[in-house]
Amino acid sequence: MDKTTGGWINGFLGVLIFSGSLPATRVAVADFDPVFLTVARAAIAGVLALALLMMFRQKRPKRDDMVSLMIVAFGVVVGFPLLTALALKHITSAHSIVFVGLLPLATAIFGVLRGGERPRPAFWFFSGLGSLLVAGFALLQGVSVSPVGDLLMLAAIIACGLGYAEGAKLSRTLGGWQVISWALVLSLPIMATLALVTMPPSFAETGQPAWLGLAYVSVFSMLVGFVFWYRGLAQGGIAAVGQLQLLQPFFGLVLAATLLGEAVNWPMVAVTAAVVLCVAGARRFAK
Repeated sequence: MDKTTGGWINGFLGVLIFSGSLPATRVAVADFDPVFLTVARAAIAGVLALALLMMFRQKRPKRDDMVSLMIVAFGVVVGFPLLTALALKHITSAHSIVFVGLLPLATAIFGVLRGGERPRPAFWFFSGLGSLLVAGFALLQGVSVSPVGDLLMLAAIIACGLGYAEGAKLSRTLGGWQVISWALVLSLPIMATLALVTMPPSFAETGQPAWLGLAYVSVFSMLVGFVFWYRGLAQGGIAAVGQLQLLQPFFGLVLAATLLGEAVNWPMVAVTAAVVLCVAGARRFAK
């Protein structure tokens, strides 16, 4: 298996894991405060990451890597989880798909700005078309509108795209799972302190679905998914593999249908097929 193919496989596994993030967050914020959910998931993942780094005796990052790790922490450890959790207090998970559809484009742009990549013009056509298909599909579902929720989701996408591109660039030298692990450990003192400060006085009214949502976003969304995702971006290219995120909303809808009872209809299948073609086209013209 060549490096590029391995990158696409790792990227696909990462996207598959991330697809459960918004449904799990939606369930968790029903009983948890968004701020507590954000810091708690980061603190739990940080403890696990610290254990992994110690277990495998990983060397500390170089001083030159610290700025990049701080950007990763800002984008994917704090920024995206907090902003989406706050947004999902104002909008539905279906409405958030409008913005998730823009994430591949944001990642590609930051891949150019931070990763030094230069995709061909045809790449931008397929990337933009795929984003429009996802956003258009979500808008046609009759989603509710909230200016506050929209602004929060837009900020979340920008922060996430930056964190993805910066982490992928650093993964080329530091390693995929090491990047997210060190970013989590770097954030751990602050996140753990805030988790204790924002912890509710009682969890008596917290239901099992909320606990399962917290567990998923802590272990899989914050740590395991990034192990595959950053490795995939580093191997296959930030802009190219990043287009796999176009499939994330549809995987998320399937999970939402399974877990939350939402309907899956033929337009969703048709748009998914069109998005797959856009991803294939973007891959072909990425370099």
